[in-house]
Amino acid sequence: MGEKITMLPRRILATVILIIGFGGLFSPSSQATEHRQQTQSPTNSASDTFTTRQGSHFDKLRQALESLLKAPWLAGCQSLKIYETEFSDTPLNAVPIYIIGIHPLHNPQRLFEVYGPIVDHLDAHIAEAHFKLEASRNYEEFEKKLDAGHFDFAMPNPYQTVRSLRHGYRIFGKMGDDENFRGILLLRRDSTIRQVSDLKGKALSYPAPSALAATMMPQYYLHAHGIDINHDIKNLYVGSQESSIMNVLLGHVAAGATWPVPWKSFAEQHPDRAKQLFIKWQTDTLPNNGWVAHNRVPAVIIERFQTILFVLERSEEGRKMLARIPVSRFQPATEETYRAVREFLDKFSKNVRSLEQAG
Repeated sequence: MGEKITMLPRRILATVILIIGFGGLFSPSSQATEHRQQTQSPTNSASDTFTTRQGSHFDKLRQALESLLKAPWLAGCQSLKIYETEFSDTPLNAVPIYIIGIHPLHNPQRLFEVYGPIVDHLDAHIAEAHFKLEASRNYEEFEKKLDAGHFDFAMPNPYQTVRSLRHGYRIFGKMGDDENFRGILLLRRDSTIRQVSDLKGKALSYPAPSALAATMMPQYYLHAHGIDINHDIKNLYVGSQESSIMNVLLGHVAAGATWPVPWKSFAEQHPDRAKQLFIKWQTDTLPNNGWVAHNRVPAVIIERFQTILFVLERSEEGRKMLARIPVSRFQPATEETYRAVREFLDKFSKNVRSLEQAG
């Protein structure tokens, strides 16, 4: 609560009024006037004398007050309110809220189930900050927020991690297990596709143009094996990892691209459906998803954040949180960590398609 007190000019006004009032009641001139009124009108009753005296003094007070209110030094003090209170919506001891964004590895409900406990853990162990997890419906929405600096902390994919450096972020960490950051292409077990060239003329599903492991890396793999992805196949960007998997499961496409983490999660949640699919091809690896913080976040908060994040694997509770992702640990990283990603993006944009199509 904040208070604004504007008492000094009004106290002066009130004091002057009181002095005038009491001065008028007890000054010799006023007493002489009253005596003359009584002498000149001996027939007046006591009540008439009181009324005359009262009216005389109130007239003087009114005239004095009107003069004072017209004085330049009391301009703006027309109101007789002596004390004025204003209320603020923000308490003095408010804890700042930091928004955490995770790129759409899963649908929003699943993302909260997986990453919610980690955010709650951070929130419970950093008293000077409050953390809020925010999901995005798709890659496009997440990238718009990231480009606008909406998130205070974020875990983008490696392509988005590199791109975030242009929008006020710095890299401080990443997911471990780089051996899992690779693209995979799924087929139905009853598929007639035997080699890459069989995909010509077929439709393939991907989460989004900007998905590195699940889109760009598989597309580069296809390019390296003789497929012109811009003319030989039809590319369907379906919005999420789960959607890409489901499109091949339902037979809407000949092959579906994703990466090991969401594929493993899908197999655990839907084992009967997963049995109908298999991994036909997989790509080389790159550094895993990054952790970035916006430059406006105080260094002490970033330090506390990463200190807690990087030791989750040391406790049973933390290992359970990591197993939901699944990943073995989070670890420190810098801009230099993603040199290989920048090199891949340069090669991809020159040989496969423009990165402008990725957002």
